[in-house]
Amino acid sequence: MDAALFYIFAGMTLTGGILTVTLRNPIHCAVSLILSLLGVAGLFLLQTAEFLFAAQILLYVGGVMVLFLFVIMLIHLDEAAKLRQYSRQWPVALVALLFVIIEFLVFLNAGIVNLPPSPAPRLNPPGNTERIADSLFYVFPLPFEAASILLLIAIVGAVWMAKKKEVAE
Repeated sequence: MDAALFYIFAGMTLTGGILTVTLRNPIHCAVSLILSLLGVAGLFLLQTAEFLFAAQILLYVGGVMVLFLFVIMLIHLDEAAKLRQYSRQWPVALVALLFVIIEFLVFLNAGIVNLPPSPAPRLNPPGNTERIADSLFYVFPLPFEAASILLLIAIVGAVWMAKKKEVAE
């Protein structure tokens, strides 16, 4: 079951990454990046890294990607859509991809790359999330709050600059 979930999440990550760099519509690219980030979150969960899973979902998928989508929608994409964005190097990219696949298969058959077996499930995993929370809120509360204030200032500044630019136009 763990191997099947690994392949599902790895496929989500790879598919999202490939679509992010190949699609032309910026909104579709951002949604593909969300798919890739969700796959990475699933891989974190399979490694019993619950805190990284939650941080990936809340911070990157929930926060950063919403900001990306706002920025994409705030800027004017009409002029950017008219520009030629790709240099039509698909044949070179396909040859490079074929070379990497052949190289991986040769290494896999030669025994150079050994895929590790899935680890046995633990009955009582340690509480890494609790330890990280204790260190954030009891040992380092000042840097944690300073980082949150800096992020708030950056968001307010970005919105202020976007509004200022909109009024000037």
